[in-house]
Amino acid sequence: MNKILMKGNEAVAEAAIRAGLKFYAGYPITPQNEIPEYLSKRLPEVGGVFIQAESEIAAINMIYGASACGARVMTSSSSPGISLKQEALSYMASAELPAVIVNMMRGGPGLGNISGSQADYFQAVKGGGHGDYRLLVYSPFSVQELWDYTILAFEKADEWRNPVMILGDGVVAQMMEPIIQRLPELKHYDKSSWALTGAKGRPSRFIRTLLMAEGELEKHNRKLQEKYSQWREREVRYETYFIDDAEIVVVAFGSAARISLSALRKLRQEGMKIGLFRPITLYPFPEEPLRQLAQEVERFVVVEFNAGQMIEDVKLAVNGMAEVYLYGRPGGSIVTAEDIYEALLNYAFTEKVMLNL
Repeated sequence: MNKILMKGNEAVAEAAIRAGLKFYAGYPITPQNEIPEYLSKRLPEVGGVFIQAESEIAAINMIYGASACGARVMTSSSSPGISLKQEALSYMASAELPAVIVNMMRGGPGLGNISGSQADYFQAVKGGGHGDYRLLVYSPFSVQELWDYTILAFEKADEWRNPVMILGDGVVAQMMEPIIQRLPELKHYDKSSWALTGAKGRPSRFIRTLLMAEGELEKHNRKLQEKYSQWREREVRYETYFIDDAEIVVVAFGSAARISLSALRKLRQEGMKIGLFRPITLYPFPEEPLRQLAQEVERFVVVEFNAGQMIEDVKLAVNGMAEVYLYGRPGGSIVTAEDIYEALLNYAFTEKVMLNL
């Protein structure tokens, strides 16, 4: 198969079209603006609907409505824009409506800057909005993976009737790489039992999240929690590198994992027994594989482009069986393989927990 050079944001947009996207609503914010720009031209060409909404809040509620009618839908934004979408995400998860949500993270809090960051981890995997709900969250670390996991996100959103998030950042959003435009066989999901297609010769349907009858809300929440439990059994994804003989294992996701891998290769050449554990699903987090690894490894170093967020899930998984340290870069700045190389050398020979501030 031939490869084509694509920017990360454009790969997301074209992959969404190939996956059957029919309705997109969004609002401009750097560093994800190429997604709506690309879709504004391409989506009408394939019979879809593109709307630049008047706000992020309007955009997410538009896809709520389109999803309720059975369309394949997507919105995209970056950090503070995603914050504005949180209330509707809670509603969509409760209503069990499929959608793909793309967050190309930027530095924060507040307006921060437009450089890549990973400071939205908590927001993505702990809910973000109100109530006991979860999103299935993928963390690609290359343009190829942005393509592949965007297509998978649409499939999983329909399979589980739940919003799915692609959690990228300004690094993978803006990089250009040659990719293979893989298109696995797309499944057809029958939405005829729940989509609001008009009551033509059938009883009316309602999609609602206000459950006032005694015990009704608890019953609904238990149903949702059972779905999330099935994710932990069936949807966990991760990759490992050089862990067969590793005494130290780096845990990193997204662009931090990609840059860390370059540093690790150099350290391995110099004789250090160091490996990488890369979660691909941030929710469900691959806690069981990490727990098993903790029985063999004496030290973990969590590399994150934030002040330390995923490290909490790493510590919960490790449960005291190994030391866990943090190399965090919360400035929304460019981090190089040389930076991580130097930091990992320090962690190999010191007991000190270092956080670059």
